[in-house]
Amino acid sequence: MKLIPYLTFDGDATEAFERYAEIFGGDFTYRLTFGESPFASKMPPETHDKVMNGRLRVGKNMLMASDNHQGNYAPPRGVSLCVSVGELGEAKRIFGELAEGGEVRMPFEKTFWSVGFGMVADRFGISWMVNCEQPQE
Repeated sequence: MKLIPYLTFDGDATEAFERYAEIFGGDFTYRLTFGESPFASKMPPETHDKVMNGRLRVGKNMLMASDNHQGNYAPPRGVSLCVSVGELGEAKRIFGELAEGGEVRMPFEKTFWSVGFGMVADRFGISWMVNCEQPQE
């Protein structure tokens, strides 16, 4: 069994996944638009270039996504994606790149459990927790 986070975006899933591929070194391996789907004739033309299903592979991990096509998008609440990184410099880099254009909710800093941890909502409205696996001395 695998648990795979599935994110919904407000029309910018392609941009978000291209950015995540840059940040995490992953591959945007699959992208099907509403216009390419068997439902294309039933979808409004303005949705045809939006993502119906997308997959981003980062190592052995995967994120999936789509764009909301119903006009009732709401930013996610009550959930965060946690990135656990083994090297402090890499954790800081990832946190900084996710924070660009977003909102830092807890600055990346030393905690009682780690040499570095921070929380951020990125510019796409996705909440992230970045944790360095190195224990605090």
